[in-house]
Amino acid sequence: MESQVRGGTRWKRFAVVMVPSVAAAAAVGVGLAQGALAASFSVSGQQFKVTAGHLHGEGFAQYGGIDSVYTKTDGKEKTQVPVAISSFDDATITEMCQSVKTVIPLINKTVYLRLDAGHKGEAVTAHNLYIDVAQLDADAKFTNIDIGVAVKDKTRGPDVKQGENVLPGGFAQQAESADLYGVEQTAWATTAGTFTLNDLSMRLGTDSKMECY
Repeated sequence: MESQVRGGTRWKRFAVVMVPSVAAAAAVGVGLAQGALAASFSVSGQQFKVTAGHLHGEGFAQYGGIDSVYTKTDGKEKTQVPVAISSFDDATITEMCQSVKTVIPLINKTVYLRLDAGHKGEAVTAHNLYIDVAQLDADAKFTNIDIGVAVKDKTRGPDVKQGENVLPGGFAQQAESADLYGVEQTAWATTAGTFTLNDLSMRLGTDSKMECY
């Protein structure tokens, strides 16, 4: 059954299963922080945090999926976790921050990696953006939103990636465009066709205040 809501729709502090994940997870450096993401979508056992002042996305779709997550640092054990996969044809993001913490047993310390971009008037841009989201808080506005479409019948957003673990007849939602403000998000993985990261800054340290939130 298809349910449609037309025009601008505002949802505040919405649940992750019903909203677009922050493209902020534009997660510029997910490759650095989480390791390479292959077609099998096996990801490290670490989530990362993302904040953004404003995300504007054109061509949005969101649907459920499963990621295979390594539970041990030796990479020998995995567990499956549910995720909300948010995708955008094109996205612009301002005041973006991404952080991930990693415990290093050899030195018994927690190290934080922080990436900042789009803070000086030039937004981060991304094309064919996918985010595997665990949690999201934001104020959001959708234009021409369709809620309850089947994944295989969605007409907006980039195509489902080959190898992605989703149910073709499963629940999805889509919109002509999406705007998210005051974004706070945790995610397992982010991929994109292209990223332009203006004013990129990367830092490593042991101070917990380096986390985005």
